[in-house]
Amino acid sequence: MAIRIVRLGTPRLRGEGLRIGTVRRPPRGVPKSQFAEQNWYDVWFPTLAPSLETMKQAQAAQTPAQWNAFVRKYKAEMKSHEAQHALDLLAAMSAHSDFSVGCYCEDESHCHRSILRELLAERGARIAG
Repeated sequence: MAIRIVRLGTPRLRGEGLRIGTVRRPPRGVPKSQFAEQNWYDVWFPTLAPSLETMKQAQAAQTPAQWNAFVRKYKAEMKSHEAQHALDLLAAMSAHSDFSVGCYCEDESHCHRSILRELLAERGARIAG
């Protein structure tokens, strides 16, 4: 049992389980009825997505300093009670279920899901390689 960190919209891996979209907005131009069928996500969970302002900061980051500023801001957002409960829930679920969380970004190292991976690991989540 484990969490996979994935890029939404990519083919699902065997044993991936439920796909959770930790994104601010649904995919553009895709009917809601097609989200799961087209491998976007089964459940939309924007609680763990960066705020719109923070997301824009990440997209504009071109230097390590700008990226680090985004990381600090996103981690601060993830300290809210709602986000803390969500992270704790996902970490606990990883001991009993296979599921995945993800975002649309092509490069995980320049995406909030890399920080989600870290935050979940800090809570003892089982994360698939």
